[in-house]
Amino acid sequence: MHNEDLAVQRGVHQAMTSVLIADDHPVILRGFRTLMEDVGVETILEASTVVDAYRAFCRQHPAIVVCDLTFGDQGVSGLTLIRRIRKLERRTGILAFSMHDDPMIVARALESGATGYVLKDAPAKEFLEAFACVRTGRHYLEHELALRIAMLNADTQQPRMSNLTEREFQVLALIKERRSYQDIATELSMKYKTVVNVCSSIRQKLGAKNFADLVRAALGT
Repeated sequence: MHNEDLAVQRGVHQAMTSVLIADDHPVILRGFRTLMEDVGVETILEASTVVDAYRAFCRQHPAIVVCDLTFGDQGVSGLTLIRRIRKLERRTGILAFSMHDDPMIVARALESGATGYVLKDAPAKEFLEAFACVRTGRHYLEHELALRIAMLNADTQQPRMSNLTEREFQVLALIKERRSYQDIATELSMKYKTVVNVCSSIRQKLGAKNFADLVRAALGT
């Protein structure tokens, strides 16, 4: 991590007071702690099992959870943890941090409630970008990975696109760029509530139940 990258990110993250990292690899936990300390995170919680992570969340209610998907021989049990945390708290930012680049697994993580997804072999700068997005309530998914998810069902989405209005297409194009609702409102000179309503209409027309579905739809345009 270069000093200039840390300087940029420190200003974004210094207000973050509580983060939980759930991973069963000691090296990952140590590296994560160092990275978070470097960008000014004050409270860093650690858990090496799904059970310990859930208990830590219930006790401390951290603002952000960074969660691996695979714990030992328990398969992708991290998905269960994400679902349980999301059921308890809708506002918590959840960043899936995994070695899995299978688009079906990525889609399942997002559908389970993850706010973002980043690969473990991604550069530190990309991880911090993903972390910044999740911290501010935005979704994060690297473009190539998002494209691979979109390809899973692009054919089934295309016929529904004809039902969208011009304004809905404009909003969908900005969603494709992972723009926040506020950014979209500013860009299109719309009220924030109007953007929320337009996005709701898009989801209904495209049969999108969550962010993962909406990403597929946006990248399939």
